[in-house]
Amino acid sequence: MSDKGGATGARSGRERIKTLAQAALNADVTVGQVDDVLTGLRETMTSLDSSIDTLDTSLANLDITLQRLNDTISQLDKLTAPLVAMVAQVGVLIERFERIAGIGEAMMSPLAATEQAVRGAVNKVRRTTGL
Repeated sequence: MSDKGGATGARSGRERIKTLAQAALNADVTVGQVDDVLTGLRETMTSLDSSIDTLDTSLANLDITLQRLNDTISQLDKLTAPLVAMVAQVGVLIERFERIAGIGEAMMSPLAATEQAVRGAVNKVRRTTGL
């Protein structure tokens, strides 16, 4: 091999071995660093996999819960129409009762007036007769 570094003198075998040894040491350190990074990445991926499994379970539970909520809302929708009809019927009944009460009050007013007149007459007779 020829030296392409532009150096004027040839390097000795010892210098070459020293350079190669240093390069091997640097490569060994680099491989160790890459191994450490890969180990950390493996742990991170394992943790991420576990987190994704938990998220999948949570999403499945959420899906079940949302389906129950949807079913409940559908049942409430089915009950709404009969409840509205029942409220309308109660309104009609209340109107009828108010009319009946009005008629009763109208019927009672002459009776109340008659009662007042009779009481007044009886009281007057008592006072005049001394009873």
